[in-house]
Amino acid sequence: MRRHDLLRADPAAWDAMLRCHPGLGDLPLVADWARLGRPVIVRRRIAGDSLDSVPAALPLPPSHGKLRLAFSFSSDAAVIALPPVPLRDAVPAAPVKWQPVLAALLELGEAVEITPRVFGALLWQHTTGLLYLTDRSDLDLLWSISDERSAASLVEGLLQLDASSPVRLDGELELADGAGVNWRELAQTVASTTAEVLVKTMAGVEVRTRAGLFGTPESVS
Repeated sequence: MRRHDLLRADPAAWDAMLRCHPGLGDLPLVADWARLGRPVIVRRRIAGDSLDSVPAALPLPPSHGKLRLAFSFSSDAAVIALPPVPLRDAVPAAPVKWQPVLAALLELGEAVEITPRVFGALLWQHTTGLLYLTDRSDLDLLWSISDERSAASLVEGLLQLDASSPVRLDGELELADGAGVNWRELAQTVASTTAEVLVKTMAGVEVRTRAGLFGTPESVS
């Protein structure tokens, strides 16, 4: 189980979770979330989470306060993993003005042989049918990376597209161990194997050198 994985809870498992988190079910949209087939997302563990629990979250739409709700399911809860949502599937949920850069991102993915997946507001709008996207929304994408050459090509392409994009391009490169590094932060580091970046894992946040991300002396620039 990795950060950003999608889950679907059985309604009974959802109700059991709500009983363990008093007040959560009183918030708008939450009580019937699972009955409507809406997903939740795996989050990193925080203080208070038991090691055998399934940590999850969902954000409410901006019209309902944009609260990010964190909770957890018991290890035996009826929760199933869902496949990730590729950008191509979510394109119809995006604004018209985003369409050219979305097409370019799909072309970039084909060029580097990586399928971009969505998270953030576009993911939630696509999967729930609720309005999450606003004029201030970023486009959050997840790119699975296994080597530094691919990362270098991808980051270079993202920088070029971001320069003229109508929406701020954000997101993470997902490493082989499931950890994630923000592609902007990686791009801004100096061309040095000892330069450090923040990496997010299921357990929290840690610092790794650029060389340590891929176990190679090459550099992303």
